[in-house]
Amino acid sequence: MAWLILGIAVFTEICWALSLKWAATIGSWQASAVPIALSFINMGLLALAMKGIPAGTAYAVWTGLGAVGVIIGGMLFFGDRVNAVQAGFMAMIVVGVVGTKVFGNG
Repeated sequence: MAWLILGIAVFTEICWALSLKWAATIGSWQASAVPIALSFINMGLLALAMKGIPAGTAYAVWTGLGAVGVIIGGMLFFGDRVNAVQAGFMAMIVVGVVGTKVFGNG
């Protein structure tokens, strides 16, 4: 169950980061409330996941997949560009996350 919660936390982390850019383009206080709300949900889910997963493992997965997800989301929603070298390093992040999960305690 902790891994499912962590997966949802990763998704909210991606939504949170992308909502920061979205809120900046809108420029209203209502839009600014979205990333604030998502940050509370995000941190709560991460803390909950850490009850069943070692903190280092949970944080590595959360930050690694969150970063890759934000890059992909930026490409899809905001037209951000990624070159082949950057894509290769993103793949290495994913390999690191998988290794952390497979060889970790939890």
